Amino acid sequence: MSRKKVQEKKKFSGKKKFVKAKAVKQKTVKPKKKEIREWEKQGLIREGTFIGNQKGFGFVEVEGEEEDIFIPASAAGTAMHQDQVQVLLGKEPKKGKRQEGTVIRILERANQEIVGTFQRERDYGFILCDNQKFSKDVYISARNSKGVRDGDKVVAEIIDYGDASHKPEGRITENLGSINAPGTDILAIVKSYKIPSEFPIKVINQAMRVPDHVQEADRDGRLDLTELRTVTIDGEDAKDLDDAVSLTKENGIYHLGVHIADVSNYVQGGSALDKEALKRGTSVYLADRVVPMLPERLSNGICSLNQGEDRLTLSCLMDIDESGCIIHHQIAETIIRVDRRMSYNQVRMILEDGDTKTSREYQEFLPMFFLMKELSALLRSKRHNRGSIDFDFPESKIILNGAGRAIDVQPYEHNVATDIIEDFMLMANETVAKEYCKGEYPFVYRTHENPDPERVESLLTLLRHQGIQVQKAGEKISPKEIQEILEKIQGLPNEAMLSRLMLRTMKQAKYTTECSGHFGLAAKYYCHFTSPIRRYPDLQIHRIIRDNIRGRLQREGKTEHYREILESVAEQSSICERRAQEAERESERLKKAEYMSYHLGEEFDGIISGVTAYGLYVELHNTVEGLVHISTLSDDYYTFDEENYELSGELTKKIYHLGQKVRVRVTDADALSRTVDFTIVE
Repeated sequence: MSRKKVQEKKKFSGKKKFVKAKAVKQKTVKPKKKEIREWEKQGLIREGTFIGNQKGFGFVEVEGEEEDIFIPASAAGTAMHQDQVQVLLGKEPKKGKRQEGTVIRILERANQEIVGTFQRERDYGFILCDNQKFSKDVYISARNSKGVRDGDKVVAEIIDYGDASHKPEGRITENLGSINAPGTDILAIVKSYKIPSEFPIKVINQAMRVPDHVQEADRDGRLDLTELRTVTIDGEDAKDLDDAVSLTKENGIYHLGVHIADVSNYVQGGSALDKEALKRGTSVYLADRVVPMLPERLSNGICSLNQGEDRLTLSCLMDIDESGCIIHHQIAETIIRVDRRMSYNQVRMILEDGDTKTSREYQEFLPMFFLMKELSALLRSKRHNRGSIDFDFPESKIILNGAGRAIDVQPYEHNVATDIIEDFMLMANETVAKEYCKGEYPFVYRTHENPDPERVESLLTLLRHQGIQVQKAGEKISPKEIQEILEKIQGLPNEAMLSRLMLRTMKQAKYTTECSGHFGLAAKYYCHFTSPIRRYPDLQIHRIIRDNIRGRLQREGKTEHYREILESVAEQSSICERRAQEAERESERLKKAEYMSYHLGEEFDGIISGVTAYGLYVELHNTVEGLVHISTLSDDYYTFDEENYELSGELTKKIYHLGQKVRVRVTDADALSRTVDFTIVE
């Protein structure tokens, strides 16, 4: 039997075990209304979101409460992941223990359908859910199976959520294809996260009516910058080019232009295109595909700042002195013509490698590129001085073959070219946000709240245990203080791990209508202005900017219109962003596990990236992370030190800690469960 077939057989080796696993005996709790009212009076009822676990237990998150409620498998009833539930609290927990509860009522079902792998059993079958937070397989009768085959990826509607003695039951609604067919695994993720992948015909038709070149009428009232030398700098495979830059310097003043595709000229508010873009919220970048926010005719065509083509833009034109301060700026409707389409690698080769061939090819642009490097360093230094936090983690680059299989995983490092674009975009975003905040216009901002004080204290305690002495001046930690911590740990073996722990203390950035600042950037004003092809908030604020420039905010009463819609726009955009991030992470984990499944038995060097009561997480140089389960540490009995994030052997006194270098062997890798298992090589 070939290696490939062995691995494919191995993927499904847990099938029978899963289907025939012994069911957890459920507590049947069907209280009467009178009982519930009495419990409510006693303060024993909570309502919240059920967060499932593959093993059957779960947690209920209650808004406004820091601690989740633990729900044993026997007390979960028919609750499924993300359901809104009513919980009866158990007895007062002992010190250090979590409050337990019992699900007594499902308030709202979150899942009307599921995505998973079909497992046939004679004339019926089961669906093993892709989402690992679902503990129950879903029964599919013969009449509801639509003839799907064993091992097919499917979408199923849940027609019965089951009870204490019966599994949930479903009906197949869509067959995504064999699990071994190219792209099926990623398509399943798209479906699982309910990401719209096909554009409605109405949207396609509207996109087809958009012209493929700039119309003469659209030039009216715009600042003509077609003679200004501009370039785009993106990844080699980028097709939706939504930002271009220009830079000159005269008398010690930098004249920086950040030119952004004017998508709002082609996507009118309230149109079918606009409604679909809001529904999607953002483009989603998965291992083998991009699910775009806008149809490709727009994103890769008229809205993309392609070399040599006239394009409509919104430009943020900034005059910056040699201290990095903006002394004058203008936000204007413009028209540009990009002179060169550059890649990050090409610019890096010019500025860092001194590549003579590339330098000769772009000889006339060299002064501008070196000027960009100079200004970028100035802006970065200025941000650093005010306390901006720079978490520089290596991103993953997954290489696929023609069949969609992962053949390599590499760290994707930042370089001077990515820094240039990042610094210029940040500057434009801040400048636009400041103008519109001070003008008190209705707007969508990108905000980042201060970290949770308790999480900060836990982090500081851990750092002190690691020998890193840190103090905070006030009650709240400042961005500058976090930056100083990052500088203290720089170069340490456990730098990346400690940085990640610090990142976890941070709250998630979101879109709001309030200009409350961005903690991570140490910025009082911040928005997303620079990516309207792939982010809806950017597109929305472009409309506001254009209406303001043209005097329509006041004249046509659009101020009130925007105030009415922007709250929901911000909320929807934040929801879609989180969905996209989760799907992207899932796609990455799947392909990393797939890649490691081709390296079973091989040894790698890694660093301990996490320590828990059940084992160690080890990260390899290629960014793949796997678990060393505590049961495999057979040389001693290990106990978990929660304060120091350590596992220590009782007899050998051997200690495993964050940042420690270890050598591991790959013992298992399962793309279905997105997991990689290691053992320590002594």
